[in-house]
Amino acid sequence: MLRTCLLAIAAIAGSGGSLFAQCRDCMPATIFSWSGEPAVLGSLSTIATDRPDFTEASSTVGLGVAQLEMGYTYTRSAKIDAHSWGELLLRYGVFANWLELRAAVSPVSVVSDGTYSGAEDLYLGTKLWLMQQDEWLPEVAVVYQMTVPTGSPAFTSGHVLPGVNVLYGWDISDDFSLAGSTQYNRAVDEESELYDEWSQSATVGVSLLDNVGAYMEWFAFIPGGTPAALPEHYINGGLTYQLNDDLQFDVRIGKGLSDASEDFFAGAGIAFRFR
Repeated sequence: MLRTCLLAIAAIAGSGGSLFAQCRDCMPATIFSWSGEPAVLGSLSTIATDRPDFTEASSTVGLGVAQLEMGYTYTRSAKIDAHSWGELLLRYGVFANWLELRAAVSPVSVVSDGTYSGAEDLYLGTKLWLMQQDEWLPEVAVVYQMTVPTGSPAFTSGHVLPGVNVLYGWDISDDFSLAGSTQYNRAVDEESELYDEWSQSATVGVSLLDNVGAYMEWFAFIPGGTPAALPEHYINGGLTYQLNDDLQFDVRIGKGLSDASEDFFAGAGIAFRFR
């Protein structure tokens, strides 16, 4: 198998993308395995997106695959209406099937005693697909991430904020799945002071039709070391529709469950895969 893959790599320059895809399909999907050697990727299945839920996919896009995800979210709280325009996330597989580079940016506008518009800080990340599911042992991936202070004056944190996100999931059957994430990030409170923020999520996914899915999810932000930030808990649900293996539409709606949470949010989005 390795010899076949090396021969495919040597022939890429003269033979175009078909041999590149063959090489990708014969490479390991993950870095590790719960038992034995990591399995090869095989043919790419349908698109797996990081949206619309808070819990991101516990897999990578695959070597040489680009995936663009975007959307819009309206958020309402007691005194603020906010609009997130674009929510652009670019994911690209490099060097191996298990390695993905990521970048995201989102223009936003906030209405609160006036209208403020601009862009949030740039998000950069690297996702590593660690292990595929093995019976009751979950599929696992980890994202090393940070935001850098490139945003508009009204929306930038003014700091480089690093973090890590551990993702895990189980396919219980063809029509039912469970997933979650445990995340740590540096954050900035209303007093411009740095603090530690943990987040946790749990989501249930079901297949309604061959190309229609639904989910329900809980997620929370848990601050530490600052009196200026309080825990936020949310619940949300949504639908996904796959027009084909490489194109997905989504809608979602959710609400806050704690005093510090936003009251309500709703949005829609789309994701494209290029391979």
